[in-house]
Amino acid sequence: MKRLVFSTNNAHKLEEVSAILGNDFEVLGLRDIGINEDIPETGKTLEENAFIKASYIYEKKKCDCFADDTGLEVEALDNAPGVYSARYAGEQCCAKDNVEKLLSELEGVENRKARFRTVIAAIIDGKKYSFEGIIKGVIINTPKGEAGFGYDPVFMPDGYDKTFAELGNDIKNKISHRALAVKELDTFLKNR
Repeated sequence: MKRLVFSTNNAHKLEEVSAILGNDFEVLGLRDIGINEDIPETGKTLEENAFIKASYIYEKKKCDCFADDTGLEVEALDNAPGVYSARYAGEQCCAKDNVEKLLSELEGVENRKARFRTVIAAIIDGKKYSFEGIIKGVIINTPKGEAGFGYDPVFMPDGYDKTFAELGNDIKNKISHRALAVKELDTFLKNR
């Protein structure tokens, strides 16, 4: 079984990615390899942030690793919050604060089109690779559902009549932006 380090301390993300990669890979989080500090996300793009995090791990541990950065891009807000999705309502905010700010920014706005975009940066055998996953949808007016995290209660993917938070992890893990990017990574790793 191939061992990969995922540059995250987010238990939700680690669980989601491990479920997608299945039994072929042992996916370890930062705590599993003794890294407890937060890696600063100082990039101006999702790609930059993903490579900053992956490079940090590779430089410290010299192991195969990957990192992701995800942004919610809302058409009517010029693709905001984008790279600032996790801290849209401020540095010390929580997911609920971010959702509330987003909904207030979209109050009275007809165009609710949005997309989640995930970029994965991987360093395998010392070489850098990137993978992307995008899912389009709309932002609804009122949060719905208990599953998921972040903006999941207000994001309804195209082709569904429920939010990510209502669809649950089994469906979300098959169709989400992160799932699509991780599947690209998985295909790449299996065909090397």
